[in-house]
Amino acid sequence: MKIAVVGATGLVGREMLTVLAERGFDKEEIIASASPKSVGKKIEFGSSTLTVCSVEDAIKARPQYAIFSAGAAASRQYAPQFAEVGTTVIDNSSAWRKDANKPLVVPEINIDTVKAGDRIIANPNCSTIQMVLALSALQREYGIRRLVIATYQSITGTGIKAVRQLEAEERGEKPLEMAYHYGIHRNLFPHGGDFQEDGYTTEEQKLVDETRKIFGDPSIQITATVVRVPVVGGHSEAVNVELCKDYDLDEVRRLIAATPGVILYDNPAENKYPMPILSHHRDEVWVGRLRRDFSQPNSLNMWVVADNIRKGAATNAVQIMEALIKRRKDK
Repeated sequence: MKIAVVGATGLVGREMLTVLAERGFDKEEIIASASPKSVGKKIEFGSSTLTVCSVEDAIKARPQYAIFSAGAAASRQYAPQFAEVGTTVIDNSSAWRKDANKPLVVPEINIDTVKAGDRIIANPNCSTIQMVLALSALQREYGIRRLVIATYQSITGTGIKAVRQLEAEERGEKPLEMAYHYGIHRNLFPHGGDFQEDGYTTEEQKLVDETRKIFGDPSIQITATVVRVPVVGGHSEAVNVELCKDYDLDEVRRLIAATPGVILYDNPAENKYPMPILSHHRDEVWVGRLRRDFSQPNSLNMWVVADNIRKGAATNAVQIMEALIKRRKDK
């Protein structure tokens, strides 16, 4: 099998290679591709070394799958070209997420939305993936009427430039490049993505649009505030959930604990609650601080944490591919 990773030299692309090696794909032919400035670079993959090629050469190789993390512009340009030669593309950018003809997939929830002949599949935004997975059992059991979300997002969601900015600031140095308008060390700011005319940011809008699409329910009322924090290793979210009917909190705990890919870590008496430091380099979504919201009927609060580079991007994309491979083998 041939598998292309497009954007292989970036923060998420490198993690995609790590996840592929961890999950047994190191025996397949992996094609690492990136922008022209990276062509010829060497990149580690498991116990071997790959030479980065151009995207055009990756297309000529006709891989069965291409996993993208190269930005929306590159995805719009190259994903259709891969699809034309029979490659199934799993794209981590925002290019195709709102396209009604492209499935938006968290495999534990809605892999069935991928139909025969689909050649471009969208990977959701990192903050959406962890939240919908934590909520998926509650959506099935009770239905969700409304979500009020505040995110506390790692700088790794912005990319390597943001990591370098924070590291320089921590050393007391002036960053060579600023990923943000402001310093991030000992700071946070309510700004993720670009501001829209309505005052919300594009990161906040993604939580609205993508959650409704993944759950297949445009009636869910959603509002969000995205905050960037000086953390490396994971996104955190405070989520207030209004269900469509009343619930038993013990049953909610049971449903969440039984969700594949989710860890219920919730014992305040022992100071056990999810934190980015626990999720770093892990694929699971961590859920805790479960409690009834006494101010509103049928409502509860939860705290959701996951490594945004792993489950929020690289791992989810690889899991989509794994599910499609299994589906074809089972036929």
